Amino acid sequence: MAELATIARPYAEALFKAAGVGDQAQFAQQVQTLADVAGDAQLRQFADSPKVSAAQVFDLITSVVKSPISDAAKNLLRLVIENGRLAALPEVASQFHSLVNAGSGVSDAVIYSAYAIEPAQLADVVTALEKRFERKLNASVVLAPELIGGIRVVVGDEVLDTSVKARLEQMRVALTA
Repeated sequence: MAELATIARPYAEALFKAAGVGDQAQFAQQVQTLADVAGDAQLRQFADSPKVSAAQVFDLITSVVKSPISDAAKNLLRLVIENGRLAALPEVASQFHSLVNAGSGVSDAVIYSAYAIEPAQLADVVTALEKRFERKLNASVVLAPELIGGIRVVVGDEVLDTSVKARLEQMRVALTA
C-alpha cells in the first residue's frame, strides 16, 4: 500500500489551489478539525465496515463537528470518504498546513523548555529566533523537564539546542574522546 504522505499530497495540493488566498488560514482550521475527527480509531472502524455507506460516514462526521464547515471542506470530506482515503485525512491536513505556511513565508517552531515560559519572555524568544532562522515563526511551547534548563527549538529539519542536557552531553563526548 502507498504511503499516506503519497496518497495525501494530491489532495493537499488541489485543496491549496482551490482555497482562496484570504481563506487559507480559516480553511486550514476546518480541514484540521475534520482530520481530528477522522483520526479517531472507532470512527475509522465504523467507516471501514462494509455495512456502512459513504453517506452515513459523512453524516456522522459532519454531525460531530460543532463549528461550521465550508462547502469546499465538505466536498473534500465527501471525496476522501468515497475514495476510501479517510485514514489519509490527517496527513492531508498536515500537508495543506505546510503548503499554507510555505506560501506565506511562515514556519512552525516547537520550543522545548524545561520550565514554563511567560508570554513576555516567549515574545522575546520568538523575536530572537525569527532573526536566527530568518523567517516568521508560529511558535508552540512543549514542556520537557529532562532538558534540565535552557531550550531546544525545532523548525522544520533545523534544530537549535541550547539546553543544559545538550551541553552536558557535549562535555561527556569531549571528555571521553
